[in-house]
Amino acid sequence: MLEQKIRERRQTLEEFAESAERFAREHGEAGTLGVRHLQRLVSGRGPKGRPLGPVRPATARLLEHMLGSSIDELLAPAPVTAEPVDEGTVELRQRLHASLQVDDAALTLLRDQLSSIRRLDRQLGAVIAHEEVCVKTNQVSALLDHSLPGRTREQLASLLSELHTLAGWQALDLGKTVQSWQHYEQAKRAARESGIEPFEIHTTAEQAFVLIDIGETRSAVDVLAATRRRAQAKSPKLLRAWLAAAHGEALAADDQRDESLRAFDAAFQSLPTDPYLEDGPYVALDNIHLARWRGHGLARTADPAAIATLTSALQDLHPTFTRAEVALRVDLATAYASAHDRDASQEEASKASFRAKSIGSIRQQRRIEGMLRAGST
Repeated sequence: MLEQKIRERRQTLEEFAESAERFAREHGEAGTLGVRHLQRLVSGRGPKGRPLGPVRPATARLLEHMLGSSIDELLAPAPVTAEPVDEGTVELRQRLHASLQVDDAALTLLRDQLSSIRRLDRQLGAVIAHEEVCVKTNQVSALLDHSLPGRTREQLASLLSELHTLAGWQALDLGKTVQSWQHYEQAKRAARESGIEPFEIHTTAEQAFVLIDIGETRSAVDVLAATRRRAQAKSPKLLRAWLAAAHGEALAADDQRDESLRAFDAAFQSLPTDPYLEDGPYVALDNIHLARWRGHGLARTADPAAIATLTSALQDLHPTFTRAEVALRVDLATAYASAHDRDASQEEASKASFRAKSIGSIRQQRRIEGMLRAGST
């Protein structure tokens, strides 16, 4: 009967236990009732399936006062005619209730957790942070699936888009191109759900790097050109600068040197004075990172200016950007190889390889191996 009474109140066990604690405080009852204790009372079994022992008098008084029935009646079997328990309905109600608890403070906490994961990712690599991101995407996805229309749902959707975008980049770095592509697809769906167009533009553009990695450079150029056109009207300046730089990298990969340099020039011109004050999707871009990207493009096209550009960026790069440092050293090794400086190229490749292995970057290890093979032929 106890379980039936709780169902009639349209509460989960957790909600009823919370109500009991409040009731006890408000009515001067000494009894307490935790969820685990309540589960035992409902099931009629104690720990490890043993028969339920006597109920503490204070707990019995609390339940009798709340529900208007004696403890013997509450622990008696429910009538056969009672409505059967619909476990699916109970679970759905629990999930809906959990999503209703998401407020601004909870959203801030979730975003702070994402920021902490990003910090771990850039310093220690996807080998450390990827599993945590996947766990967090599942949590936020469950909240979003059971969130009712409104501002909170939109905020959860934009957060989920950011999580899947980070997971997509990590999967690409781990050499898992199929998983990476799927994460970006999920990120785009979440971004559309949010109704905030810059999030969809950003994750669509970042997905183009999967195309670059599998050799579909022409398609990557087309995707990034389209996102740049789409972003002109409503997107923040920082995102427009990032899109121009990404386009420049794709153009360099497609061996379009002059167009690539023009795209990087546009990125420098679009970069706001203080990029970290802008709202919108997260991108790590300032003058140092932009110089690093430009150096990558120059190295791709065997431009002699690559060495000076990359060396300067390496000196200024913050030491916590470990993955960025690895990529930069691979680019330096490539640039030195193009300049026929074999010793310097091997030194940078060795440093890059060591750091790439420490953070589990399969993507950069493959770049190093490809460069070494090309140099030996």
